[in-house]
Amino acid sequence: MPMPKVSRLQVVSTGARRHWTLEEKQRIVAESYSGPRLVSVTARRNGLSTSQLFTWRRLARDGRLTEDAAPALVSVEITSASASTCAQQPSSPPAQRAMIGVIEIELGGCRVRVDRDVDTEALQRVLELLRRQ
Repeated sequence: MPMPKVSRLQVVSTGARRHWTLEEKQRIVAESYSGPRLVSVTARRNGLSTSQLFTWRRLARDGRLTEDAAPALVSVEITSASASTCAQQPSSPPAQRAMIGVIEIELGGCRVRVDRDVDTEALQRVLELLRRQ
């Protein structure tokens, strides 16, 4: 079956990635609960996808769409390998090479050591639990 000739073609640009403030997210989530079947309408009106709005609603329902959920800055101290606690133990050259790319995070009296292949979501959950202790 031959395809009909296209008489009009419209290109829609999604533009740059948008960053939403916590207050905007909370307002949009509250708006989406104001009536039946308003998720897609609310998402369209505010220029975001329905899947993004459902994610925000889930976070709000779980109590994670709060100021505490925002990323926090923590102090970081960078030391040479000879001054770090892991280097106080004698290690062979292959073991020293394995330590390249390893990050140690001390939080709440606990030390978490991760490498560059860490699952960031899992690390975030661990750090949130340690911060609450």
